[in-house]
Amino acid sequence: MSSKGAYRFLDVGGTFIKCSDGRTVPSNSGGTRAQIAEALRAAVGDTDGLDGIGVAIPGPFDFREGIFRMDHKFAAVKGLPFRMLSGVPREIPLRFLHDVHALLAGSMKRLDLRGNTALVTLGTGLGFGHALQGRIQENPMGSPARNLYNIPCQAGILEDSVSARGIRNLYARLTGDIGVSAYEVALRARAGDLAAMEAYSTTATVLGEYLAPVLEELGIDSLLFGGQVVKSFDLMERPLRNALEGIPKLERIAIAPEGAVYEGLATLFENN
Repeated sequence: MSSKGAYRFLDVGGTFIKCSDGRTVPSNSGGTRAQIAEALRAAVGDTDGLDGIGVAIPGPFDFREGIFRMDHKFAAVKGLPFRMLSGVPREIPLRFLHDVHALLAGSMKRLDLRGNTALVTLGTGLGFGHALQGRIQENPMGSPARNLYNIPCQAGILEDSVSARGIRNLYARLTGDIGVSAYEVALRARAGDLAAMEAYSTTATVLGEYLAPVLEELGIDSLLFGGQVVKSFDLMERPLRNALEGIPKLERIAIAPEGAVYEGLATLFENN
């Protein structure tokens, strides 16, 4: 990390909290206030000797005051401060960054990207963030300035088709095999299951078709991918590249570097 001092960084997800010290703490974002607080306290751990804690977390969230604002996740603690729930002492600086922006900032630093960069995260949902001339674009709440997830697509929104559940649902429609996870679909694709291959290929093509005009409009030259589904990026890369072919300024398509989210959180403490 480029910041000096002793810091702990947390990547808060709905199922797990990943910690920069290598720990992974189970987290139930649909749980009770007590269950959520217990997970946060376990992730924070011993704070003795720490100079600060940085937290990557999805929105809606009050990134300035550190207050939960979500309805779809962590609903039981909406309106409550992270510091109170996690037990972080007041004397320890606590700073927050949208999880997409944390990964984007860390990736740009690690890869030395200073132009127009976009990041797509694929997992339980569909995230998107971008930077213009090296500056991450935020809305007034600190969340990404541009969204992809809620673009109308078929009978719903793009996230319904381009996400882990989208892959799972498409595979179920193709085979009648209900309840197979996106991870299992990937395993079946690598084992030669044609329907599983089609599920990933179709998902990549749909994403590319909706992503292409956005990338062209923003003049994106580097496109990065993150999130759990990216572990199966090999099943998506060719159809995705085909769908994005011809975008004038797009020069790089790559996976975000491992651990870049912590590098992004470290930037919160660089100018103490």
